[in-house]
Amino acid sequence: MTSTVSTSYTLIPNQKYRRSNRQSRRFCKILDIDSQSLSTLGDFKALPIEIFQMVLEHLSVKDISMLSMVSKTISNCLINYISTPSGNRRLLQQDFHNLELSGKRQGSCIFEHYRSLGLLLKRCTLLLPTKDRLKYIHKILSEVSCFKLNGCPNPLHCLGLQCYGVFLQMLTAGWDELECHRVFNFLCELSNLPRKMQTVVSSKPGSARKLELRIRLYCRSVLLNHWIHRSDSAFWLTRILKPWPMVNQARLLYIIFGPVSSLDGHVVWQKMIEGPTDETSLKGLADAIKLLYDTEAKEWTADDVISLVDELSVVPREWLMENNARLLILSGNNICFTFMASKAVNGRAVELARLMVFLALVCEKDLYCMDWTVKMMQKVCKVFSTPGEKNNFLQSVENAFAHLIMDMLQSVMSGDRDEEDSSFLNLFHLVNAQANFHKEILYLTLRSTSA
Repeated sequence: MTSTVSTSYTLIPNQKYRRSNRQSRRFCKILDIDSQSLSTLGDFKALPIEIFQMVLEHLSVKDISMLSMVSKTISNCLINYISTPSGNRRLLQQDFHNLELSGKRQGSCIFEHYRSLGLLLKRCTLLLPTKDRLKYIHKILSEVSCFKLNGCPNPLHCLGLQCYGVFLQMLTAGWDELECHRVFNFLCELSNLPRKMQTVVSSKPGSARKLELRIRLYCRSVLLNHWIHRSDSAFWLTRILKPWPMVNQARLLYIIFGPVSSLDGHVVWQKMIEGPTDETSLKGLADAIKLLYDTEAKEWTADDVISLVDELSVVPREWLMENNARLLILSGNNICFTFMASKAVNGRAVELARLMVFLALVCEKDLYCMDWTVKMMQKVCKVFSTPGEKNNFLQSVENAFAHLIMDMLQSVMSGDRDEEDSSFLNLFHLVNAQANFHKEILYLTLRSTSA
């Protein structure tokens, strides 16, 4: 007889068991993620977020930057902290107009702060696409009015744009050119820089003096001044100039690097026209020209730079030849020779001869070696294709000396003198320049014949 065994429990179908098993695994996975997230917080996992942020208040920006590299979780916590009002106040120091900051020590302190802040935000946004990084950083910095092109009412006595430049330099250091293009376009969009540049290059020089000043300060302080490598400086200067035709490039170059008033910082447009100027007024322009001529500036040919120098010499009107000669000397041998060789090739021997005389005059005034001028003339003579062209050029040099001396002598004899008696001094320097110029030619001739 068969007996039936009754069971007192219910069998769970396999399907239900599997579903329950999946839910269990999912729950365990969530727990694992949470525990992993907590573990990446290290000892901070025991702290409420408010206490964690209070700890951050006692760390330097450089220390917080180091902390951001510990883990992605820490980095996200720091991003949240930066976005809080307390973090914003702590990190975005805005004492840009504090008179005490004019001292070198205090000024470098706030620059170092923004350099560290740039590194912090660079590390915190490392995994974001460039576009999103820029949007986030703009959101953080948008409340700082002194970081804007028109934001500060007293830009000449403000460190805001310089701090912004230091910040951007650290943020973008090591980025490739495509990313830096995006940064420049982003800055142009925020500041409306192209439209403002269009206004100043289309206006009469000096008619928009305040805007010229703001463009100069923004370009120099934010985009150009803080780079270590010349290739980086050349890249950003190229971004500023290249979208414009040559005549506007020359105007912008003068606005950004030309001489300014020591009283109000505005661009002095008549400086190169009214009388001889000093090296200080030309050094910025010369350095910019050398930067573009450098092999690091990939987007500029020698012809581009020489054409730009030629265009610059008539901004806003034709310069005094002495100022032109001084700019060429400050720009270096290669640029000076290429500029003069271009005139020789294009049949402008008389203009070239006059320039040669003023090179000699500047060397005499500024105490440069006169043999440099003679050697430069030797190199230029080799550019002429025929002996007749060379002889014509040499004769033009002598004629230029004679005509210029007669013009200056006439000015002295007319009694038209100023307080400094500049007419007589110019004549004195020119006669000495001619004597020393010919002396060097004689030395050169005697050395070659004795050899």
